Amino acid sequence: MPNNLITDLLNLEGIFVKKITQADNYLKIFIETKATTQTCPCCHQPTKQIHDYREQKIKDLPLQFKDCYLILRKRRYRCKCGKRFFEKYHFLARYQQRTTRLTQYIANELRNSVSIKAVADKANVSHSTVTRILDTIHYSSSPLKDAIAIDEFKGNADTGKYQCIIVNPKKNYIMDILPDRTRSHLSAYFKELNRNDRYRVKFFVCDMWQPYVDLAYSYFPNAVVIIDKYHFIRHVTWAIENVRKRIQKSMTPTLRKYYKRSRKLILTRYYKLKDEDKKACDLMLLYNDDLRKAHMLKEWFYDICHNEKYSIQRKELFEWIKNAENSGIKEFKKCAATFRHWSKEILNAFKYGLTNGVTEGFNNKIKVLKRISYGIKNFERFRTRILHSCN
Repeated sequence: MPNNLITDLLNLEGIFVKKITQADNYLKIFIETKATTQTCPCCHQPTKQIHDYREQKIKDLPLQFKDCYLILRKRRYRCKCGKRFFEKYHFLARYQQRTTRLTQYIANELRNSVSIKAVADKANVSHSTVTRILDTIHYSSSPLKDAIAIDEFKGNADTGKYQCIIVNPKKNYIMDILPDRTRSHLSAYFKELNRNDRYRVKFFVCDMWQPYVDLAYSYFPNAVVIIDKYHFIRHVTWAIENVRKRIQKSMTPTLRKYYKRSRKLILTRYYKLKDEDKKACDLMLLYNDDLRKAHMLKEWFYDICHNEKYSIQRKELFEWIKNAENSGIKEFKKCAATFRHWSKEILNAFKYGLTNGVTEGFNNKIKVLKRISYGIKNFERFRTRILHSCN
């Protein structure tokens, strides 16, 4: 193959391929460049005098599933002032033994859900090299928009057991990762934000944790606080499950096993069941009045959530709460008390339709990163990896 075609295949401007040697697991390409006029870094005068040559082994992108090395014949120039220096190369950073495109390749590989060890093995570099490249990547917090969603995740970093994630639920990107979820830390973080930016926030989505709501009303006075739909719907699921577990205690062992194994018939929406499953569900509900009432309340609440008219949702929510309070079922009385306390924020969820679904999706990816890395203790490195992978 002509030399110029090999050079084009290598895709490095200004180099000439002199020789190629290969083995089963590596490839060595001997290259050099054309001598040019250089500028002395000491006196800044031009010079063409070559002092000597030295060879440097440089790691490059894998080629043909083999580790690739560039053997560069480097020139040292001599200036009249006595300074000796190496020529500069566009594909090689100073003091580095890998090409700049290999560094870029490693940075791009870190966007994937793979461990640092896997990236190091693929790029033929050490684990510490990949870590140093990751540490050179920096992300600042994104500016506030009209909507923010907040949630915590179990990161087990050196800053604490739980970390906090702030997401834009409309544009689907992570705004920032915080090292702690305590009220004092969140208060200090929000206080540092520009006041006018905080006042422009219209929606604040969170779960049913009181400190989040208190901070929202304190630092985002113009925002509508919305409780994520998943976090209040699951209270109804917990309630009917606790009713079933309570009733099972008085059953015979055989019947108790049947109700436990067939619990999905009670939890699934009734209209989604097949005809034979509906008959089985009806038979299970005949066993106890509390279980039958609980199933009715569960179906009613799901119908409220799926209704498209906010006026009907608002009216029926309070009717549902009254019925649950008067049902005589302690599990649903507790659920009704929770809904009455959070009724304003729950109605906002019905009215505006914003959820924390995007945030939960990012949390799932964070769990994957954490699992494949066997945990990342350094918070700043963990934050960089999350933002680099998810945004």
